[in-house]
Amino acid sequence: MAVEIALLGEVTAQVDRQQVDLGPARQRCVLAALAVDAGRLVPADRLVERVWGTDTPRRGRATLHSHISRLRKAFAGALTIVHRSDGYMLVADQADQTVDLVRFRALRDRARRADDDMRRVGPLTEALALWCGEPLTGVSSEWVESERDQWRQERDAAEQDLTEVLLRLGRGEELVARLSARAARHPLDERVAGQHMLALHQAGRTADALACYRQLRDRLVEELGTDPGTALQELHQRILDTDPALTPSPVPLPDEVAGAPVPRQLPAPPRWFTGRDTELARLDEALTAEPDGDPQQSGIRAAAVVISAIGGAGGIGKTWLALAWAHQHAEQFPDGQLFVDLHGFSPAEEPMAPEVAVRRFLDALRVDPSRIPTDLDAQAALYRSLGAGKRMLIMLDNAATADQVVPLLPGSPACTVLITSRIRLASLIDRHGARHLQLDVLIRDEARALLAARLGTDRVAAEPDAVDELIELCGGYPLALSIIARDAATRPGLPLAEVAAELRELGLEMLDHDSDPAASLPAVLSWSLRRLTDEHGTVFGLLGIAPGPDTTLPAVTALTALPPARARKALSALEDASLLERRPGGRYAMHDLVRAYAATTAHQLPDDLRETALARVMDFHLHTAFAADRLLDPTRQLLQPDPPAPGVHPLPLPDAAAALAWLEAEHATLPATQRAAVSFGRHHVVWHLAQALDTFHIRGGHRHDRLTAWRAALNAAAHLPDPTTRSRAHRLLGGACSQLGLHEEANGHLDRALDLAVRHHDPTEQAHTHRMLAQAWEKRGDGHRALGHARHVLDLYRTLDQPVWEAVALNTVGWYAAHLGDFDTARDHCHAALTLHRHHHNPEGEANTLDSLGFIAHRTGDHQQALDHYHQALTLYRTLGYAYVVADTLDHVGHPHAALGQHDQARQVWQEALELYRQQGREDDATRVQRQLDGLNPHHDADQPPRDAESANQPK
Repeated sequence: MAVEIALLGEVTAQVDRQQVDLGPARQRCVLAALAVDAGRLVPADRLVERVWGTDTPRRGRATLHSHISRLRKAFAGALTIVHRSDGYMLVADQADQTVDLVRFRALRDRARRADDDMRRVGPLTEALALWCGEPLTGVSSEWVESERDQWRQERDAAEQDLTEVLLRLGRGEELVARLSARAARHPLDERVAGQHMLALHQAGRTADALACYRQLRDRLVEELGTDPGTALQELHQRILDTDPALTPSPVPLPDEVAGAPVPRQLPAPPRWFTGRDTELARLDEALTAEPDGDPQQSGIRAAAVVISAIGGAGGIGKTWLALAWAHQHAEQFPDGQLFVDLHGFSPAEEPMAPEVAVRRFLDALRVDPSRIPTDLDAQAALYRSLGAGKRMLIMLDNAATADQVVPLLPGSPACTVLITSRIRLASLIDRHGARHLQLDVLIRDEARALLAARLGTDRVAAEPDAVDELIELCGGYPLALSIIARDAATRPGLPLAEVAAELRELGLEMLDHDSDPAASLPAVLSWSLRRLTDEHGTVFGLLGIAPGPDTTLPAVTALTALPPARARKALSALEDASLLERRPGGRYAMHDLVRAYAATTAHQLPDDLRETALARVMDFHLHTAFAADRLLDPTRQLLQPDPPAPGVHPLPLPDAAAALAWLEAEHATLPATQRAAVSFGRHHVVWHLAQALDTFHIRGGHRHDRLTAWRAALNAAAHLPDPTTRSRAHRLLGGACSQLGLHEEANGHLDRALDLAVRHHDPTEQAHTHRMLAQAWEKRGDGHRALGHARHVLDLYRTLDQPVWEAVALNTVGWYAAHLGDFDTARDHCHAALTLHRHHHNPEGEANTLDSLGFIAHRTGDHQQALDHYHQALTLYRTLGYAYVVADTLDHVGHPHAALGQHDQARQVWQEALELYRQQGREDDATRVQRQLDGLNPHHDADQPPRDAESANQPK
């Protein structure tokens, strides 16, 4: 394995061109202290002195040994460090190939031993190309400072040696700019002055060369009281005499030293990188895309730098993706790869200034420091000039702003730029044509592959359920998965099921790491907040505790009490920072782990601010849901909730279709709002949300949601002053239990509801409860008791002079009479109900009654009439969005089709009913319809099974 240790710049190491993690600065200093004497034994005391100097710790030798042990582990056997005779030695068979400093000195000495200038140029050029900026960057000690000064002097001497050689080869014109700057830095150095004069003379600027001599002579006399030395005086005279030996014809340089060295700055490819095939393909497309559009414009894209900007939250894998792609395509950039971490989001450092980044690139391109201008624009221009016509890859990692990036963009269309940032760099997209690639979490297969790569395929395959849970708990978040994998890898004997249980219990706390911020998800996410305003940070925190998995601008306006324009701006800022994702339909969502972190920041806000914000958003959802229910069913008799908090305005809903669409969109948020209201003791919100959602739950077939809502509402009713809330909660909870087959619990709640209604002399509530009891007894198979309750309901509604409810009761009596075989009574009651429903414009009641009439017609042999009634009912149910009953009516309509021998039509409607039943979790109904489909043949029994009671007349 090829080991390379770099000291002439930042202290780094590579094994087979893959970066080695050398650990903290002190540990890197230990490596440097060994590497300068590679192949030679260094006493332990000397190493301690080199690394710590006068700050040596009390257990200096033990600490030194600990650092060396970790270095051995980091190199994984590729580098040997032996302990002998109270010292250590870095073993290197070819030290001049392993350590750049040793190689520099070997090349310099080889050049000095050469007997021909042409043989000196190559080694000196190669030696100086090893320098990558300030030596020993990233480490510090007294020894480091001393070595650094000595090495600079060695580099200066080598530069002067190369200059002398190039001047003897007649290449002075190329050296003028470099020597002008060097002479300015060393105004009394006669050797530098002589080289500058000779370069000017070779460039045809003899007058300037003579002027330089006069300036130096005057300065020497003035400052030192002496004349120039003999060598410089002789050179001056030879220039005056135009000695032809001073201007030889320029000698062509060997190819290997004629151009600038090729930088190879990419860090090692990520070892555990998996998946991301789609994203890699999109980066490939950006590199290889052909011009499109108008043929006359072909070449516009080819004449522009290809820029790909990878965006996403902290820890989502942007840098891993960029490095993986860069290494896959490194051969396509023969002129080199430049890399810089711009520190846009890091634990301690401020974002790197553009001039610092440009200077690093110029150093990497081996530009003599004397040639580098001080102005940023001039530096950027020089950088672009050096890249002109070259095929280079420039990777700008962790950018904070577009302004930080723009000076680093090359001008050559042959170059490709790869940027990573948590911020959506809008101006780069608009002005420079950058292609934005937003990175999301890993899909399940990719996440599993990552865990398998870290933990081994056998361990992952042995516990598939635990692995699935880990992936689910991490939400496919790459950094979270890596942290969990690291934790599990360090405890190989621990079952992954226990790791999952620990993560389930501790959550975000398990993904934190105090001593290593880069390995802590909360720490990594926190760096994004530094670029936010205080207001946007507050919005971020409040979104973390807002109920529901996602949200909308109107809800955020209520939550934050911000005007809509400022709320929208805050959401955009969070989206740009990759802390929030905008989804179709104007919805905004956070990853679960980001949301959990946001919730921790919310707890740093004042208590009254959090509580007021939650109260406002709860009121927004409650009152919008209440308005939606009024549009879905204007006939319902609802208890009015308390007014919303000041400044909270429900979302305007123009019609029933808009109401249904909003309720469907908020299907997860509204139950979450009710749960939040329970936690905060806002009992009226808990109860009224159950009431406001009841129509939606019934029509959509959300039976379990309905049960949960009314159980919470019944508990809340105990804290509310109005006794009606308790009787209604018992009644509607009883209906929800009956719908799910919880018969004993259903009758218990319904009996309690009836007792309360009687005790409080509430005949309307008594009538509603008797109707619910009728449905409950039908579900239990007792049609006679069901009919008895239905007749009682009809008498009560007539007494109350409520024609719409009378129509509901008429249909209910007709339905149960039909099931008991009294079709004349059933038909009369249902026709009377249909007339009343149509007169009072009650489409739901009309649909229920048409469905009943369809059943009566089918059971009395009038199958075509049954189809007519059923299809009218279906049309109304679909318009109302009544998916639950649509499934039942489709089931019903298949029977007259089958009775008429229309088997294809029967199969079609039963197949649709089957799909709806499965979607609604109604397995018994699905099994029954599947049997009907399996038995569909010319001799199929077309008799219809008993109808689901909830389909006839839903409780109001």
